[in-house]
Amino acid sequence: MSRSPFAGYAQRMAAFEESFIYPVVSSEFCGSKSVTEVMHSLGDNGAKIVQLREKNLSGRDLLILANQCREITAGYGMLLIIDDRLDIALACDADGVHLGQDDLPVAEARKIAPELIIGASTHNADEIKNAIKDGCSYLNIGPLFPTQTKSVPCGALGVETFAALQKLVTVPFTVMGGIKEKHIAELTALGAKHIAMVTETIAKPELCRLRRK
Repeated sequence: MSRSPFAGYAQRMAAFEESFIYPVVSSEFCGSKSVTEVMHSLGDNGAKIVQLREKNLSGRDLLILANQCREITAGYGMLLIIDDRLDIALACDADGVHLGQDDLPVAEARKIAPELIIGASTHNADEIKNAIKDGCSYLNIGPLFPTQTKSVPCGALGVETFAALQKLVTVPFTVMGGIKEKHIAELTALGAKHIAMVTETIAKPELCRLRRK
């Protein structure tokens, strides 16, 4: 099994801070390509980080895929984040886990995995404050725009709400949800330093070559 190329939490967070475009890969949106093909394409285009998000695989099948992705990402020196499943993240020696509001609480995950990057999905001011209090490494604000990759009760937040919410954030944060290439400059101007995308980076892996100005 391949191991993480990053030695512990400090190195992982330093690499996270250097990232800009944050691809999220799900087989559901890969079209005719496999997840591993997409991972290679992202690595070839200079991705610094990638999240594996699979909602419908069994634990066994997810671990097999996660191990394959760990091997690929290690070869490219990419951070690997696993969505939802802390157990899978630990088993494949991923660099982090991204937790939703219905997943294992951030504070409990931190106790179990102090060396992992722990991301948290947030949609409003209370969730942002709680994620920070509980010790998240970074949080995500979203969805910003209408999206078919994830359904949440709050719907699309919009740019004005994002601008207000991000003023509350005292840790690194990502933005996500319906983001396209055309939105990148506007979001960067508003203070976004880590931009997560699903379908856009699968279709246009060359976006991973973009660097924060």
